[in-house]
Amino acid sequence: MSPNAKGAVLALLAFGVFSTHDVVVKVLGGTYSPIQIVFFSVLLSFPLATIMLMRDAKPGTLVPVHPWWLALRTVAAVITGVSAFYAFSVLPLAQTYAILFASPLLITVLAIPVLGETVRLRRWLAVIVGLVGVLVVLRPGQTELSLGHLAALSAAVGGSVASIIVRKIGADERPAVMLLYPMVVNFVLMACALPFVYQPMPIEHLGLLGVIAVFAWTASRLVIAAYQSGEAAIIAPMQYSQIVWATLFGFFFFDEVVDTATGVGAAIIIASGLYIVLRESRSGASENTPVLRTRSRSETATTPRVSLFMRIAGKTPPRKD
Repeated sequence: MSPNAKGAVLALLAFGVFSTHDVVVKVLGGTYSPIQIVFFSVLLSFPLATIMLMRDAKPGTLVPVHPWWLALRTVAAVITGVSAFYAFSVLPLAQTYAILFASPLLITVLAIPVLGETVRLRRWLAVIVGLVGVLVVLRPGQTELSLGHLAALSAAVGGSVASIIVRKIGADERPAVMLLYPMVVNFVLMACALPFVYQPMPIEHLGLLGVIAVFAWTASRLVIAAYQSGEAAIIAPMQYSQIVWATLFGFFFFDEVVDTATGVGAAIIIASGLYIVLRESRSGASENTPVLRTRSRSETATTPRVSLFMRIAGKTPPRKD
């Protein structure tokens, strides 16, 4: 098996695990507030994050070099976590993924003011077409837009902001700093809000929260292995396989059927995202390759980012990403 083929298989497996993680979130979301789910997800992720921090040999303190950028990233990550978990709880899985898939489009736009990226006509057209796909999914004027739709859009925007800031300050900040601050702030804020929404949880539901943490950890490790095996331009598009898992899981577990508008809109968004990835992978087409460097999974501050995993472990992809 070629390195790219191996990387693609690992990535497909990783995003299958991520999708299963989101199914568990949706199951728990039918009973519990996203605040409660996020709180325990972060709590149970701390031991896994600690293991990674023990491997961080880079000298320095936990004082951020860019406190304001880090503060903005932390806020964006916290909003993304709560919003994404709520969207998965109340919207069909495929519809939630379709909206979240707008992140590469938003990252491309944000790269202009944040990274000084030059976006030329073709990528602008891809962004516009992709945003049209989002409108097709949302169908404003034809269907009533719910708080779940707003949450999915907030997660897409927040995840994009968090990702582009990591690209901005990642060379200067210790991975431990970028890993810990969002998780700690998320934990503290959710703990403050928890008394207002808390519902007692049976042991089996606490076990499912543990499953969420383990699945996120496992999927992140698989994504790392995928990037170490193959080219980023091959690995990154594998995230779109989640729409297949969403369709299957939604049908078998939640009696969800993908409607025509969601299917068409998702296809438009995915095609636009794939085009941006392919454009960035070409030499000279993008100076910063901001989309390829997001490591494909949106920031939620409930588990460490894949890119931080790789930096702490001192591992980088074998080819330009």
